[in-house]
Amino acid sequence: MTIKSTNNSPEIRRATEADVRSLVSFNQRMAWETEQKELDESVLLRGVSAVLSSSDRGFYLVAEAEGEVVASLMVTYEWSDWRNGFFWWIQSVYVVPSCRRQGLYQQLYSKVQTLGAAAGAIGFRLYVEKENQVAQKTYQALGMKMCDYDMYEAMATNSSQKND
Repeated sequence: MTIKSTNNSPEIRRATEADVRSLVSFNQRMAWETEQKELDESVLLRGVSAVLSSSDRGFYLVAEAEGEVVASLMVTYEWSDWRNGFFWWIQSVYVVPSCRRQGLYQQLYSKVQTLGAAAGAIGFRLYVEKENQVAQKTYQALGMKMCDYDMYEAMATNSSQKND
């Protein structure tokens, strides 16, 4: 699908419950493409639904062209005591392959910036796989910079989640 022309300009909107299946599918595809990781669909379905049902967890934006959802991202929030404000974290970015390199992420990011400015966000962050040079170049072209931090994690021992 090519969506470059003005007549086919995608609508950027907040995701709704009607978008759950697309969001689950996009997350599964993204995990496989970037990490060759298979996500448990039932866990993922509950996770996506939890965000859609509670705005304090975050929200999804989707790009819809010709009645089809072709891209999405999720925003979550991190409080910074150092700066007395919220960073908005961009996560779960996915653009269907036939629509890549057409500016969809740029449009989604622009909407995030507009919404964040209106909500008083102090900045925008995301993480990217170290090997994903294409994504890194995209983020740099939009004015984002590499941080001085590496990320570490440990799963809680009582975690029942299978998508680690």
